[in-house]
Amino acid sequence: MRFARALILIAACSSNRGPAISDAASGDSSLEPRCAADNGGITLRDGFCASVFAHDLGIIRHLTVAPSGIVFVAVVGSTEGASDGHVLALADTDHDGIADQRAMFGTVGGNGIAWDNGRLFVAANDRIVRFEIADGDMLPRHQPEVVVTNLPADGDHPAKAVAIAGDRMFVSIGSATNACQVVDRAVHSRGIDPCPELAIRAGIWQFSASGTGQQPRDGVRLATGLRDTNALALDPRTGTLWGAVSGRDQLRDSWPELFTDEQDLNLPAEEVVSIASGEDFGWPYCYFDPFRDQNVLAPEYGGTGQITGRCANVARPATVLPAHAAPLGMVFATGTQLPPGFQDGAFVANHGSRFDAQGVELHGYDVMFVPFANGMPASTPAEFATGFDAGRRPLPEAAPHRPVGLAMMPDGSLLISDDKGGRIWRVFAK
Repeated sequence: MRFARALILIAACSSNRGPAISDAASGDSSLEPRCAADNGGITLRDGFCASVFAHDLGIIRHLTVAPSGIVFVAVVGSTEGASDGHVLALADTDHDGIADQRAMFGTVGGNGIAWDNGRLFVAANDRIVRFEIADGDMLPRHQPEVVVTNLPADGDHPAKAVAIAGDRMFVSIGSATNACQVVDRAVHSRGIDPCPELAIRAGIWQFSASGTGQQPRDGVRLATGLRDTNALALDPRTGTLWGAVSGRDQLRDSWPELFTDEQDLNLPAEEVVSIASGEDFGWPYCYFDPFRDQNVLAPEYGGTGQITGRCANVARPATVLPAHAAPLGMVFATGTQLPPGFQDGAFVANHGSRFDAQGVELHGYDVMFVPFANGMPASTPAEFATGFDAGRRPLPEAAPHRPVGLAMMPDGSLLISDDKGGRIWRVFAK
């Protein structure tokens, strides 16, 4: 399909710039956001309310916001192998908390998305493309350029996340397996040692944000031993790259003589980490036990749940999230709309475990807030938004919503995307 035919303007606009929204970033206090009476079906901390910013959007993943307030959303294809993935642009031109202008473009959908200085990066499973979109525009001016291609896209964790800092483009590449076993997720299957995935996966890579046609070999591996870091974010105060990591599953399923049901429910912790050059966070050889407060040796590599072994010097997380919460999105608070206690820290969207079929104890299906001070987590992460599962069972099939992406509007209100119900919420301080 020619690119010109792939550009579809859904809202009536006078040009490809879209609606006039130059006041969207002003945070005009005279404009009263219209929160839903039930907060769009979710439960928020006291002092907050939410509007349904947009709904019926399809399988949406991450989202990003330009300074003008235009929201760009990565939309996955409707079925496995479908070619109808795309980018959705949304604008709230009357500042009531609800998008009233919508446009869609392109034939590349995916998971990660980031706007930076007139460039929109979209991360499909196997490549990153770059559109030229000036601030205030809802549609690109040219065909997309392929920034990186031939990224590994098979196995358990094909989705890519992307973050931009000047000419540095950070890309997360998840592992293909749960624990690098000879037979993935099989009972008593030993781990391959050394794990061959680590050379090309389970880490964060850095590429040139201005380059084109780059191959995986052109990237530099920044950090390794990260099973799946779909939640990737830059701290705007310090420039530090952070990630929330989805840890391994099925300790009891694979090693029933070593782990109880209760241990399987609560191990290992999901980790929040600062990502620096050369760091090794231990996967698949190690996992973090929050009760022992240490990295321990994985059973696939001779561990029993009590042995530290080769994991003694593995990098520790800065803080942890509940086991199997499945963090998929992360963003640092910006702007002034949220109250002081929420202006320094990061929000994390927890998608929820795919193994929590009976919902004995809820894992994820929430958004948590991690308070920061002096560039580091300052206290235990706390629930900020809940109720996405609506109490329905069994999970995950019965859940009407599953949070996946987060972004900050220019005024500091928070956007939450949902890939199960195709909804975006906008959360305000009352």
